[in-house]
Amino acid sequence: MHSFMYIPLALGMLNIVAPLTGCTSRPTSAELDAWSQEAIAQNAAIIANLQSDKSKNDWQFVIQGQTSTNQPVVLSLSKLEALATTTIQTKEPHNTNTPNAIFNFRGVSVSTLLNEVGVAPTVREVTFVARDGFRATVSLADLRQYPIIIALERNGTKISRSEGGPLYLVFPQTQFPQLQQKYPDRFWAFYLTDMVVGTEPIQLKVGSRLFNAAALEKLPQTTIEEAVGYRIGWPADKVKLHGVRVQDAIASAGLTLPQNGAVIVRGKSPLYRDPASPIRLKASDVKRCDILLATHWGDERLPIPAKMGGPVTLALSSACQDQADARRWATFVEELEVTQ
Repeated sequence: MHSFMYIPLALGMLNIVAPLTGCTSRPTSAELDAWSQEAIAQNAAIIANLQSDKSKNDWQFVIQGQTSTNQPVVLSLSKLEALATTTIQTKEPHNTNTPNAIFNFRGVSVSTLLNEVGVAPTVREVTFVARDGFRATVSLADLRQYPIIIALERNGTKISRSEGGPLYLVFPQTQFPQLQQKYPDRFWAFYLTDMVVGTEPIQLKVGSRLFNAAALEKLPQTTIEEAVGYRIGWPADKVKLHGVRVQDAIASAGLTLPQNGAVIVRGKSPLYRDPASPIRLKASDVKRCDILLATHWGDERLPIPAKMGGPVTLALSSACQDQADARRWATFVEELEVTQ
């Protein structure tokens, strides 16, 4: 028997200081411990929910972004099963009981999928997104060079939901030890739902109107400076976020926000599309404080790439932050709906 003690959410929370940011401030031991305990509690709830979830047979994997057609490709589990012809033997960092054990994984080679959909010449990386909103980004060159797979099976058995299935990103680190340091355990992403090639162009639906980047740039631009709640791949210190206020996007779409109404925010991950627990912004909060559809970040106003949850993320000023609901720092934001 083996034990898988970590879910990507917890691991991502402990990797909030990304080398790419150049940020020198690091969280304290107390902060790390608090975040770890929070993640463990959330992971337990996620596992309980996944074990009772009956939607596995309806699972879909979506490939999108800067592909040859710029159109999403939706693959069912049965289609992926037919493509799962690659096997690798490797240790697994989430296996805590027998860390030296070698497992046999069968799955779909990511390079095969990339060959099928085509890749724009400017793409340098691919981001994998999980059902719980976790994301892991891998260089395109490494995906081309090594047999990195989306696994459906471990040691001849389908990967259960409680152990990260049905789709699990696996690296052949035993055969290629150099991958172990470059892609440590947090990159082994569980229950995958999406693969984003490069970064998608902005396509934000507000009511019945669809905004692209040019349309959003015509609206009033706002900047806030906050310690963000995205955690994965962002600086630990305060960072400038630039974008359009939610209330301005709603007004531009010709919608009226009822006094006691709300705005439902939907993102790419199923976590952000759960009708039983939507991301709900009260009308009073939307009107009184800056809640942004952030499209750029930092002093240099850099576009938010997929590896940071872009091209559009939800950002909250201090006056509107709810520390009990980290989900409101939503990534890959795709849709706003005004409701009563």
